[in-house]
Order: sequence, then C-alpha cells, then structure tokens
Amino acid sequence: MGDGAPTEFDLVGSEVLRASDGPLTSHYDLAMLDLDGVVYIGPDVVPGAADRIAEAVEAGMHVAFVTNNAARPPGRVAEHLRELGVDASTDDVVTSAQAAATVLAEDLAEDAAVFVIGGEGLFTALREAGLRPVQSLEDEPVAVVSGYHPDLRWRTVIDGAILVRKGLPWVASNTDLTVPTPAGPGPGNGVLVRAVQEFAQVTPRVAGKPEPPLVKETIRRVGGERPLMVGDRLDTDIEGAVRAGCHSLLVMTGVTGIEELVAAGGDQRPTYVSADLGGLHTAHPAPEQDGDHWVCGGWKACVDAGELQVEGSGGADDWWRVVAAAAWAHADAEGAAPDVDRLTAP
Repeated sequence: MGDGAPTEFDLVGSEVLRASDGPLTSHYDLAMLDLDGVVYIGPDVVPGAADRIAEAVEAGMHVAFVTNNAARPPGRVAEHLRELGVDASTDDVVTSAQAAATVLAEDLAEDAAVFVIGGEGLFTALREAGLRPVQSLEDEPVAVVSGYHPDLRWRTVIDGAILVRKGLPWVASNTDLTVPTPAGPGPGNGVLVRAVQEFAQVTPRVAGKPEPPLVKETIRRVGGERPLMVGDRLDTDIEGAVRAGCHSLLVMTGVTGIEELVAAGGDQRPTYVSADLGGLHTAHPAPEQDGDHWVCGGWKACVDAGELQVEGSGGADDWWRVVAAAAWAHADAEGAAPDVDRLTAP
C-alpha cells in the first residue's frame, strides 16, 4: 500500500474529513461498492462508474459489489451489472442473504432446516452455506431468516412470525425501510421486520448494513487487508463502515444531498467525500480551518448567523469537503446543523 494511508481503522467518525496524499486506490486494497446510487440509479448506470471501477481493478484493487437486497442471488446481480457495462463476476457480488446464511451456519448443524420469509436470494445463500431452506411448518425448521422479495406470500409471513414468537432464532437480512422500484421507493424489508417484531415481541439479529456481518462477509469472500466502503447512504453504508471499523468514501451520486450531509452525526460521517467514483483515483486534501472559515482547494466555507455560506471556485470534490467540515464543526459546537437552504452544489 502507498505511503500516507490512515493507519488505524478505529479512527473513524471524525469531526473533519481525512487527508490522503495519493489516490485511494494506492492506499486501500478492497473497494466495497454499494450498488444503487453508486454503480447504478434505477435502470441506468451512473455516468462514468463502469470506467472508474475498471480503473480501480487495473490499479490493483479488489472490487466487491455489496448489496443489502436479499431478493436476487449473486449470479443474477452480476449478470445485471454486466448488462450495464460493468465487468463483474458472481464471486464479486456479496449480498445480505449470504451474510445472513453465514450468521445462521455458525450456530446450526449442517443441513438444518431454516424457514425462509423471503425468496430466491435467501434460498441460494442458505444452500451454499450447507443449510436447508424451507417454507413449510411440517419441515420442522429450527431457525427463521427474513429478507425482501417482491412476490412474498402473506401466508409465509404468518407462519414465519409464529415460529419467531415460539422462540426460534431469527436473522433478518437487513432493516432497510425502503426499496427502489420503477414507480419510486417502496416498503423494504425493514417494514416486514417491524411487523414480525411487533407481533412476536422479538428483535432479530441483523446481517446487512449498518451491522458488521455483511462487511465481514465481503472481506472473507473477496479478500483484502485494507478495505474501503464506498456508498451513497449515511445510515447504511457509512454507518456500516464505522461499526465495522473500516474507512469510507461517500459519493454524492445517490440519496445523500446537502441537507443530509451537513446533519450527519459522528457515527455517520465518512472518512472521505467526493462527487462520484472518480474520488477513488484522486488525492483527498483535508479541509483546514482558517479563523472562522474552512478552506480546501479554491473554496472557503463558514457558518454566519446559523447559515452555511460558501465562496470561491474550484472542483466539486473540494466544495463538498468544505461544506462538510464547516457544517460538522458548527453542529458539534452548537448542537444543530446549519441552514443550507440557499446553497446549490456545483
């Protein structure tokens, strides 16, 4: 790895962004890429993402495509990525279904029956882990696993919830409250988890982000000693990196905007921020404080009368850096995020 890399993974969730004196591809050997909002948005690839990913591989990084969605098996996800022009193999994809199966396999005997409140992704992952997925009470399951699937039958939910209420161990693939659909965000697996949890009065073990099992599963499968989480969501990708003790790169191509970024608490603050995946291939200067201002590149930011103000010119990455640094310093001192209503990102 290159010189200048952060040396301690426990230094995360800091007040200001970290510096990297060279491209992140020279400091980290595994890029764990979230999918929706990072690699693609809906049916379309994020502009430039395929090229940036290919360049990361050429630079020597392992690249993993990491998703909380448990509906599709890895092979199906990899096929979709290739259709979008992203070079991906089945082994490059790691899902929350696989992480959930590993969590269960650690405690269950081989070929143990696991009741599935979900679909194909969980069935494939459980079989791969040496377990037997079932959806009938007559199969005498010894545990329950749940995950999003668009064609899930309510009868299956009822039977699974009854098993959880009776005391069977329960692992949820994730607790995401929304899932992207062609018609807009729809209710995700987190909605189902809440329903079962309220009925059974049981809290599941969770495998997906922001909990650590999915990150650990990715490192185990894909390899790498210095992992970097790359995501667009603060409450799953970035918080997941913090909980797992990894550094993170927040890209601004997905759901996080100015308001979300400036309001991020310590456990949802990324190590680095960039406009897009091009941030893997550049140095990351850390914003510096100059009196009441934070400066980076040609940009200066400060909070005046509760309002975040930015002046100057330069690259988009540096703009996001000074916005984050000035906002977080203000929030930590005053207990509230600054007003950003009049700010427009470059």
